[in-house]
Amino acid sequence: MRKILVIAYYWPPAGGPGVQRWLKFTKYLPEFGLEPIVYVPENPSYPLVDEKLVAEVPASIKIVKQPIKEPYAWASLLSKKKTKTISSGIIKEKDPSLIEKVLLWIRGNLFIPDARKRWVRPSIPYLAKVIADEGIETIITTGPPHSLHLIGLGLKKKYNIKWIADFRDPWTSIGYHKKLRLTEYARLKHKALEKGVLLKADKIVVTSNTTKTEFEAITPKPIKVITNGFDDELTPTELDAKFTISHIGSLLTGRNPLGFWQAIQELIAENEAFGKALKIQLAGVVGEEVLQSIQDYGLDNYVEQLGYLSHDSVLETQQKSQLLLLLEIDSEETKGIIPGKLFEYLNAKRPILAIGPQGWEAGAMVEQHKAGNTCLHDDVTALKNVLLNAFQQYENGTLSCNSEGVEQYHRKALTESLAKFI
Repeated sequence: MRKILVIAYYWPPAGGPGVQRWLKFTKYLPEFGLEPIVYVPENPSYPLVDEKLVAEVPASIKIVKQPIKEPYAWASLLSKKKTKTISSGIIKEKDPSLIEKVLLWIRGNLFIPDARKRWVRPSIPYLAKVIADEGIETIITTGPPHSLHLIGLGLKKKYNIKWIADFRDPWTSIGYHKKLRLTEYARLKHKALEKGVLLKADKIVVTSNTTKTEFEAITPKPIKVITNGFDDELTPTELDAKFTISHIGSLLTGRNPLGFWQAIQELIAENEAFGKALKIQLAGVVGEEVLQSIQDYGLDNYVEQLGYLSHDSVLETQQKSQLLLLLEIDSEETKGIIPGKLFEYLNAKRPILAIGPQGWEAGAMVEQHKAGNTCLHDDVTALKNVLLNAFQQYENGTLSCNSEGVEQYHRKALTESLAKFI
């Protein structure tokens, strides 16, 4: 069996969507003749922790670790809460405090490409020994954090080894880059590092066709789209009795669905039964501006904050919900973002209401697989029609989802595609 080295930052007990992709790939890769060895930090600062995921790590996988020095310990001396929210991706858009401005400037300009950059230099000689001892011919780096690709770049320059760079998200084109208060020097440095990785890697893996098109303009190297997916983890469960609309995952400020809140407010005023049956569940970190909008629209009594849920609880919540809410920031940069939760939504077989930008790739997938409806953020009329139609089906006991062609997103099928590309 051929050995490969996977270089990752997010690994159990890390929680959130970033850990799922390679946790599942490593589960299935041995079935396709590849033995993964996983390199992860020994003492990471994970913004989310899910101890239950530790049990999902295959016992046969060899894991090697090195300490990492991260800046979050001293940054938290300024503000522990704000440091944690920024590291989680929650960036306040309106009236940020002085501390928030300082932390964002430091994050964007002193830690290029990201706050894990100090792990790069010590990792290269350490992994050179692992590569030699294990007879490894192929390494895979997965980002974000994109500093991990610099480990791959360093190993590629020094040793005759095949390197595949996996981009779970874009690098310089991702929306939050604009919020990091980058100097021109920092912006160009990010661009140069990105280009260096794309030109030096032997092959590149991305999660969307939009990102593939973007990278094809930079590099001639082979690029493969391998999306995120779902696994066999569902157990039969009953639907909620209420008309439950659930959003899973961090609800960042930029994703604040103002049109959705307005549509809900108007339907409550127009339809007494709708208001009595409605329950909106938000699982994950919720931005302050989102909470303020909920209050402004008078929806506090209809919204339940579930906080961070373990992956097991997420799967159960999705299956029990009447309607699943998929949100993305309304901008040009987010058209190619396909949230990892989409695939588990598809597997849950509950109708999806996707709200995002014009030309959103994830929204097109929802409609392509007949899994629900896609609306623009500001199309309140369309949102009301979708919600009212779903509610009427709920009242009649016929609200269901007959999605088609989603088997291709099973983690085993995706891993087979990855193995062939490797």
